[in-house]
Amino acid sequence: MTNTIAAANAATTTASTSPSSASASSMMSSDFETFLKMLTVQMQNQDPLNPIESTDYAVQLATFSEVEQAVLTNDLLEQLSSQLSLMGFSQLSGWVGQEARSEAAAYFDGSSPVTLSGDFATAANSAVLIVRDASGNVVQEVPIDPKQKTFEWSGSANGGTPVGAGLYSFEIENYFNDDYLSTTSVESYSKIIEARADNGDIILVLEGGNEIGSSDVTALRDSE
Repeated sequence: MTNTIAAANAATTTASTSPSSASASSMMSSDFETFLKMLTVQMQNQDPLNPIESTDYAVQLATFSEVEQAVLTNDLLEQLSSQLSLMGFSQLSGWVGQEARSEAAAYFDGSSPVTLSGDFATAANSAVLIVRDASGNVVQEVPIDPKQKTFEWSGSANGGTPVGAGLYSFEIENYFNDDYLSTTSVESYSKIIEARADNGDIILVLEGGNEIGSSDVTALRDSE
């Protein structure tokens, strides 16, 4: 009797360690058949003077059923997770190639003007655009009209000398006549070259290597 039960247990072990490439449902079907064979062997070889209680069989069946449902549920959750990941990447791909408007530093390619949008003080009747390089040094100071909501920076330093390609940041100094009022922000468009998910957030990598969060974007447009 011992040898028979050992053989049944060995068969159970073999079935439960089937190749990972098999589907969860087929694995559980095979294991359940082996489990029933094991119970049959137990019943056939039990001690007549000390038979196994029927409740023990019921407990074993219930336990196996719970394990089977858990395995199938995990398999379903894995499939759902894979589908959601594909959907997420599909949404991320929609950002790439677009131009995002934000307060982040803009990339100047050495030739094409940078389009800017200014936020002026309400009382300002004159303003100056301050341009800084990646090191924070002032490159150029350009008088601008507060009535202009959109304007361009051509990529020049003070004196009209062209500057090299790189990241440049912008701000506006607002004046009423000659009195300084405040410094306000400037937004620019930059091309998105990469989008990735990071702990539930979407991180956008802009041309020139600058990174911003999707919540920092105030507008999108097709890349020209």
